[in-house]
Amino acid sequence: MYLWYAWSRGDKWEKGPVTRMDLLDPDFVGRAEELTQLGELLCRARLTTVTGPGGVGKTSVALRAAAQASDHYPDGAWIVQLSGLSDPELLPNTVASALGLAEQDVRSPLDAVLDHLADLHLLLVFDTCEHLIDACASLAEAIIARAKNVTVLATSRQPLDIAGEHTYPIQPLPLPDAVRLFELRARLVAPDFEVGDDNRRVVTGICQRLDGIPLAIVLVAVRLRDLPVWELAQMVDSHFAMQVPADGAPVPRHQTLRTAIEWSYHLCSPLEQALWQRLSLFADWFDLEAIEEVCAESDPERAEALQAVYDLIDKSVVLRESASSGRYRLLDTIRGYGAERLEASGDADRWRTRHFARYLRLAVGFRDHFDTDEQMGRYHHLRDDHANIRAALEYSLGGPSSAAGAAGSAGAPGAPGTLATASDLALAGMDLVNSLALYWMISNLQREGGYWIGKVLEYFGSETTERAATLVTRGLLRSFQGYTEGSIADCREAIAITSLPSVDAPNLTARAYLHLQLSLTFSGLHAEAFAAGEEARTRLTACGDRVGLLMLDTQMGHLYQLAGQLDKALETTAHGLELLGEGSRERWLQSYLYIVSSFALFQMPGREADCAAYASQALVTKNELGDAAGIAYAMETLAWLATRAERFSRTAWLLGAADPQWRLVGSRFGGTALMEQIHQGAEDAAIAALGAERYRLLFDQGGAVPVDDVVAAATADADDLPDL
Repeated sequence: MYLWYAWSRGDKWEKGPVTRMDLLDPDFVGRAEELTQLGELLCRARLTTVTGPGGVGKTSVALRAAAQASDHYPDGAWIVQLSGLSDPELLPNTVASALGLAEQDVRSPLDAVLDHLADLHLLLVFDTCEHLIDACASLAEAIIARAKNVTVLATSRQPLDIAGEHTYPIQPLPLPDAVRLFELRARLVAPDFEVGDDNRRVVTGICQRLDGIPLAIVLVAVRLRDLPVWELAQMVDSHFAMQVPADGAPVPRHQTLRTAIEWSYHLCSPLEQALWQRLSLFADWFDLEAIEEVCAESDPERAEALQAVYDLIDKSVVLRESASSGRYRLLDTIRGYGAERLEASGDADRWRTRHFARYLRLAVGFRDHFDTDEQMGRYHHLRDDHANIRAALEYSLGGPSSAAGAAGSAGAPGAPGTLATASDLALAGMDLVNSLALYWMISNLQREGGYWIGKVLEYFGSETTERAATLVTRGLLRSFQGYTEGSIADCREAIAITSLPSVDAPNLTARAYLHLQLSLTFSGLHAEAFAAGEEARTRLTACGDRVGLLMLDTQMGHLYQLAGQLDKALETTAHGLELLGEGSRERWLQSYLYIVSSFALFQMPGREADCAAYASQALVTKNELGDAAGIAYAMETLAWLATRAERFSRTAWLLGAADPQWRLVGSRFGGTALMEQIHQGAEDAAIAALGAERYRLLFDQGGAVPVDDVVAAATADADDLPDL
C-alpha cells in the first residue's frame, strides 16, 4: 500500500513509497473510523475536502487515507504541499513541479498541468489550501472538468465551495482517545508515565480543557518532562481560565489551539520565544546553518540559538525531519503564531532582511561557482531551500504595495540591517532573481523565473542597467522555453541599453550576445547566429567570463553541427571539455557538450562507437540532473544508432522512453527540422521491420518502465528492457 511522493534530488523528480504505518502510531489514535469513511468517499467522489480547525490532524488523516487508497490509482497518489506558498499566481507552477513537469515549453503552467493530467488515473492531494482558497478552488474545478480520471483530495480549514465538492470534517478526538493520545505522547518524554486510577481524572480534565485537539494535547503532554501531571493540570486550568469571555462562556473550540500555543509560548524562556519568532521566517525546512545565519547576530548569540532550538524540539515546537536529519521546521499553526509575535515586536524587518541576505548569498555563491566541482552541491542546497527562496522573493518583489508596506514596517528609513524602502527591496530582489538565472535553468523552473523577472521589470521600466540585466536573464530562459522571438527581442533591447553612454556594463552586453546567438540558432537563422557568436566570443573573452565561454562552446558546437560543419562542431565541444578539465564534476555544461558531440558523431560514418559513448555519458549525467530535455536528446541519439545497426526493438523502446520526456518539455527538438527528420526516419524504419503492433508494444513499454531502469538498459547496450 503506497503513497507516491515526488521530491527533488538534483531536480530529478522521483517517486518513492510511504508505506501504511501502524494505526497505533500516536498521530492516528482514534482515527480508524475516519480513515475508513474517507477511503470510501475517495472511491465515489471526484473532489473531497477534509476540513477542521487547526491542529485537529487534517493533513495526517488525509495523507494516510491517500496511502491506503493509492492502489486504486494506476498512476499513483501525488502530494502538493502548499503551506510554504503565499502567492496564488504560483499555484499552477507548484503543482507542475510536484508532478515533475519541466517548464521548457511555451504552454502556461496551468495548461501544462491540465494536459499532463488529461489521460492519467491518479489521486492529487492539495495540502493546506485555506490561505489560497480561491486559487485552489479554480484549479480543482479545472482539473475535475478536464481530467476525467483524476480525483482531488484537499485539506483546508474551510471548504473550496465549488460544485461537486464533498466535505469531510475531522472532529477533535473523543475523550477516551484523547486520553490515550496524551498517554502515548507523555511516554515519549516520561517513559514510566501511565494513566491509572490515581491520575485518570486529572488527565481527563486536561484533555477536556483542550477539547480533544491533538496538537494542543501534544504541546501540553510534552511538559511532563519537567512537571508532575497534577501541577501541569493546574497550570493549564489557570491559563485557560484567563481566556474565558466576559459572559462566562467557555473558550470557543476554534480558539482552544491558539490558547494552548500561547500557553506553550509563555512557558518558553525569552531566548526561546525570540527564536520561535525568528524561525517563523522560514517557509519550510531549515538547517542549523540557517538558524545561525538568520536568527543570531554574534557568536555568543549563535551558540545560544543552537541550544534554544534543541529546547524547542523538546517542547514539540520545532519538528525534526528524522532522527538522522539535520533539517527542521515549524508546523503551520505554530509558525503563524510566531510570525504574529515577530510582527508585534516591531523588529520584523531586521530579521526578514537577514533571511533575505542568506538566500541572496547562496544564490550568488551558486552563480560564482557554477563551473566548478561545487556546482551540484550548491545547486542541491538551493533546490532544498526553494520555498525559502520564494519567501525572500515575495518579501522583496511582492508588488509595489506590499514592498512599500514591508519597508514601512522597518521604522526609520535607512535603519541599520534593513531594506528600508521599496526601491531598496526591488534592487535586492533584482539581484536575487538574476543571480538565480542558471538555477532557474537547471531546476526546470523557467516559467517561475519568468514570473519573478516580470515583477522586477515592473520596477525598472526605463533604460537602466537593472533592466538590461533582467532582460538578459529573461532572454536566456525564453530561449530554452522555445519562445525565441521574445528572447531575441529581450537580448536586442539589452544590447541597446548597454550601448548607452550612461550604462557601462560590458559583461551584460557579452551575455546578451551569447543568449541572442542561441535563440537565433533555434530560429534557424544560422548566418545571424554565427555573427552573434563571434561577437559574443570577443566580448566574453574581454570580460574573462569563463562560464559564458563554456556556454558558447556548447551553443556554437550545436550550430556547426546543424550547419553540417561536423569537424568544427567536434573541435568546439572538445575545447569546452578541455576548458572544464579532465575529471571535472561540473554537470550541466559538460552534459550538453557530450550531447552536441554525439549529434555530430552520429552524422559521421564509422564513428558510431564514439557517438554511443558520448550519448551514454550524457544520458547518465542528464538523468542525475533530472533534465527532461537532455534525457530525451540522449535517448533519441541512442535510438538512432540502434536503427543504423538494425536493432529495431532497441529503437522502439528508446523512442518510447524519450516520448514522455518530450511531453514534459512540450516540444520535440525545439522544432529543429533536421533533428525531427532523423527521428522520423528511425521510427519509420523500426515500424517497417517490426510491424506496427510490435513497435507500439515496445514503444509503450519504454514509456512505462521507470527512467532509471531505461537508463541502465540503454547504457548497458541492452536489446530488451526489464519486465515491469
